[in-house]
Amino acid sequence: MFKPILRSALAASLLAGTALASQAAENFNRISTFHVVDNLPAGADASKKTVAEIITATPDGKTLVYTDSPGERIGLIDITDPKAPKAAGTVALGGEPTSTVVIGGYALVGVVTSKSKSEPSGHLSIVDLATKTVKATCDLAGQPDSLAKSPDGKFLAIAIENERDEEINDGAIPQLPGGNLTSFAVAADGTVDCASKNVIDVSGLAAIAPEDPEPEFVDINDQNQVVLTLQENNEIVIADLATGKVVKHFSAGTVDLAGIDTKKDGVIDLSGKMEGVAREPDGVQWIDSNRFFTANEGDWKGGSRGFTIFTRDGAVDYDSGTAFEYETIRLGHYPEKRNKKGNEPEGAEVATFGADKLIFVGSERASLIGVYKDEGAGKAPTFLQALPGGIGPEGLLAIPARNLFVTASENDLREDGLIGSVVTIYERSDAPAAYPTIVSADKDGKPIGWAALSGTVGDAKEAGKLYAVIDSAQSIGRILTIDANQTPALITDALTVTKDGKPAENLDLEGIALASDGGFWLASEGNPEREKNKTQSTLVRVDAKGAILEEIALPETLAAQATRFGFEGVTVTGSGADETVWLAVQREWKDDPKGFTKLLAYKPASKEWAAVLYPLDKAEKGWVGLSEITAVPGGLVVIERDNQVGRDAAIKKLTFVSLDGVKPAPLGGELPKVEKKDLADLLPALAAPHGYVLDKVESFAIDAAGNAFVITDNDGVDGHSGETQFIRLGKVALPM
Repeated sequence: MFKPILRSALAASLLAGTALASQAAENFNRISTFHVVDNLPAGADASKKTVAEIITATPDGKTLVYTDSPGERIGLIDITDPKAPKAAGTVALGGEPTSTVVIGGYALVGVVTSKSKSEPSGHLSIVDLATKTVKATCDLAGQPDSLAKSPDGKFLAIAIENERDEEINDGAIPQLPGGNLTSFAVAADGTVDCASKNVIDVSGLAAIAPEDPEPEFVDINDQNQVVLTLQENNEIVIADLATGKVVKHFSAGTVDLAGIDTKKDGVIDLSGKMEGVAREPDGVQWIDSNRFFTANEGDWKGGSRGFTIFTRDGAVDYDSGTAFEYETIRLGHYPEKRNKKGNEPEGAEVATFGADKLIFVGSERASLIGVYKDEGAGKAPTFLQALPGGIGPEGLLAIPARNLFVTASENDLREDGLIGSVVTIYERSDAPAAYPTIVSADKDGKPIGWAALSGTVGDAKEAGKLYAVIDSAQSIGRILTIDANQTPALITDALTVTKDGKPAENLDLEGIALASDGGFWLASEGNPEREKNKTQSTLVRVDAKGAILEEIALPETLAAQATRFGFEGVTVTGSGADETVWLAVQREWKDDPKGFTKLLAYKPASKEWAAVLYPLDKAEKGWVGLSEITAVPGGLVVIERDNQVGRDAAIKKLTFVSLDGVKPAPLGGELPKVEKKDLADLLPALAAPHGYVLDKVESFAIDAAGNAFVITDNDGVDGHSGETQFIRLGKVALPM
């Protein structure tokens, strides 16, 4: 009897199955995601880029205020119910906002109005949040970047960056005019007297281009001392706001890094090293009156891939070295294409939740936020968890009074068919952490690098043991071993697919199946439409160690009909002379009827090819295709999905194809059409983590105990949030 999995059952399975083991400590979990495009002013073109970059909140913590630079406005979000955020309007600013803070009933916003990089200009907008109007502006005579308010609300500090032009002299500094540190006195209601403006000269301090200080980020401690990063100058400045004087400055220093990936070659290879790397800090936050930490993004020549805790006198109290970088690798979020500077930590936040003082480090390129517990001076902070956000989290905001944490992700990639800018809200509670759902183990003291899981199969004997492949997001084909008995699932080993003893080239692995000899069948998609390095979809047989034993090309007549939407899964039915290797072709090829794609059948014993036609659902938007194929008693389970993301996603499902009475036909003639039955709607499970629905549901496997698993493909963190969802479906009821 056919028993479809209910939406509610799937969602409950996800929430129960992907949570980390219960811990005594409290955790942050994502509770909602707000799409910035939902907060456009009347008449605005929704197709144009819109972002949330820096984010703050009103004193009651119930309204978020974010900067939208391309829209030249700030936006407001009502989070009275943080699980259901609502659009609350925008305020036009007549320039590009870079940062904002709220004091009293006013949002103070730094606004850039520069005609060019060589003619920087800007002002401070004082925005009445009640009326959503600009009450006044104060000229800044330069381009503002970061803003910070003092804990007592009496001072505002602004980093006037006067940003360099990266098109001039390869972005090298100096490039005048130089920037400065500007402060204002603030009234109790949040208004600012422009006449109180005080410009603090920070030129002539750094050893690197002292005439062009390049101020980047500011924060103020409870003694009204401001810490300022001069990112490109690799310098840190501390100034007293009451006197308007610099009281200390020092180099941010350098680090030696070993065991890192340094080559842009599509391989996460942790054998490289870099010496004397300038930290070039971006975000900075005071931890207490004597210590602060910097997120060391790098911008010109540096970037230490981590964060550093300094004391006020310039001493290094702690440096994360490769620790934070390794966390991004363990979680599959490492941006290999950016490995000159690795994960690029940028955002910084510090706040006390209950008895815990927490340090938040935002990785712009890995799209992760590391959460650490401060253990006090002279001690290393304790890593607690990592949080997934949108793409490129820029703004970090803690709201301890409501047990909330918020990120603003600046990337709007809707033009590329990807997700737009989002604001993500997390809540801290005693519930177990729901992310990550899959991580890698350490091997020889370093995490196993992985990304873009694109096909999976269950081990024939051992329950909870899976094998997965990585697609062309990485240049070397690899087979991963996954222990699904642990939560999160654990990648325990990795085999490189080899040919003649060397890593095999031009593989785009999209499917894996068990071979009868103890090895594997692999499906490589290929791309015959590419101008250079054209490849065909290929069936590959490897031994248990990943060495290629056989490469089986498509018959020439079939290869001539192929497109770039090739093999997306492989599975095996039968044995001996009846053994059949089935391959799912993602979309229609040139010779297919509209709305149908092929399930190819290859018999190793006779080396004969045959096929059937699979009917695809019609897409309301984009296209629909296949992503996986898995043999089950009586037939095949197929993943059918559209290529849409977020709220546009409409089709992400499992279907069942009965093989009863089905006989694949030889190629070149009329092919029989199979029937499909919907087995499970995966959309509820994909929406359950309260993020956005991920596009690529690419893996389905059933283990030796009959438990089913679905895994998403994170595209190797290229134009993607890096998030991977490992979804546990339990026992899937099949049609009888």
